[in-house]
Amino acid sequence: MPAEKPQRVSLGFQGGQVLALRVGKKALDGLLDTLPKGHWHTIEAEDGYVRVDLSQVVYVRTESDEHRVGFGLAAS
Repeated sequence: MPAEKPQRVSLGFQGGQVLALRVGKKALDGLLDTLPKGHWHTIEAEDGYVRVDLSQVVYVRTESDEHRVGFGLAAS
């Protein structure tokens, strides 16, 4: 079984700051489950641990790692 691929997640805070992380599925699920409780939570990210005050989070954005192929229009 292949290792789980980290997913890009952005946490938006009151005041406009954004924290971008790469986390595994287990860490993301733990964050989303704990978020409504609004207390401090430790997130295991790809490059270390981050302790976050969830009462200050105003949004969580998860990004798909789907590969996108773009085609430009060539001038004639």
